[in-house]
Amino acid sequence: MTSRAPTYTAQVHARTRLSDHLVRLELGGEGLAGFASTGIPDEWVPLVVPGQFQSRYYTVRSWDGTRMVLDVVVHDHGLVTEWTTGDVVGQQVGIGPAKGSFAPPSGAAWLLLVGDLTALPAIARVLEERRDLPTRVWLETPPGHEGLLPATDAEVTWSLPPGPGESALADVVGAIDWPDGDGYFWMAGESSQMRAIRKHLMRERRLPSAAYDVMGYWRRPGAGRARAVDPGPVWAAGKAAGHTDEQIWAAYDAAREKEEER
Repeated sequence: MTSRAPTYTAQVHARTRLSDHLVRLELGGEGLAGFASTGIPDEWVPLVVPGQFQSRYYTVRSWDGTRMVLDVVVHDHGLVTEWTTGDVVGQQVGIGPAKGSFAPPSGAAWLLLVGDLTALPAIARVLEERRDLPTRVWLETPPGHEGLLPATDAEVTWSLPPGPGESALADVVGAIDWPDGDGYFWMAGESSQMRAIRKHLMRERRLPSAAYDVMGYWRRPGAGRARAVDPGPVWAAGKAAGHTDEQIWAAYDAAREKEEER
């Protein structure tokens, strides 16, 4: 979350209900002129909706140079959820600078993608843009989202969340039959699940830090106020201080835990 002024102003051109849990926003207008995409398929932007100064982060599902598509997960309540329930077409929103983290090593021989509904837009974009690696996908979502993935050769396994506001992705990752050789693991979902998975990758799988990226996109109910910790400043500060990737991720996890306790 941030209160900094957005860099771009966009107009909502269309709103489409993709499912009971997902709304697609198509943004455009002169205010997006000069938007600098990272070109990274999991890139995200801060979104500020009318009447609010606080931002929430969303994956850029697509960007064609003039139109930006964001797929927004609809919760029971929240800043953006409450706004998306109304007639938003024609309204203006603020968009911040894009950032991304998806970075397979040059020698990667395979790609594993794991996530829940919040990761679906990023996984779909990765499948569209990175067809150069054999890919397996595990998705934990409510029913009815299968048609939102592009048609590819990737092997996709679907599972249901154990309950509302819950996730069992740590168990999913623990049961993966890993391919031989070196590859790249990308994952996003509920924060406590991501911390457990990152520890599993570091301590049990002993993967080098360049071989995986695991991001906490949301917190389970009761885990504190929904405050985002931007990984960008944590990463930049860690690198400037000469810290290892493992030390930087530990600092990121500590920052997330501190926010959840508030």
